[in-house]
Amino acid sequence: MPPSPPDPRYYLQRCRELGAAAARHGESAVGALVVHEGVIVAEGQESSRRTQDITYHAEVVAIRAACQALHQPKLAGATLYSSHEPCILCSYVIRHVGIARVVVGRPSAHVGGLTSAYPVLSAELPIWGPPPLVHILEP
Repeated sequence: MPPSPPDPRYYLQRCRELGAAAARHGESAVGALVVHEGVIVAEGQESSRRTQDITYHAEVVAIRAACQALHQPKLAGATLYSSHEPCILCSYVIRHVGIARVVVGRPSAHVGGLTSAYPVLSAELPIWGPPPLVHILEP
């Protein structure tokens, strides 16, 4: 039998560690990672202040790195873990690359892509296919 995958809290703990590292550099304390076929293929931490580029959110950084690591523009079947609910910008990217599952450590009601007034993560839009399964596992 193949080994069982780690508990999602294992991955969220790593996201919190990445977020803490970002905070030490003056960024928002957000960390994210992409798991594909049971393997962490990419990690990201918030770095928009350091890079002076608003698109360097932890989730987008992790998604960019995952696409490069896997040599493909889509991430069907992958799971994105994030210490915080992805914002609307990150949610658009998640939908565009076809991530199948999103696991979140804490909601972000005002700007979140699921719980805000703009639920990009759960919207039914035929051009993107089905929305990802989203789980919020608060600490």
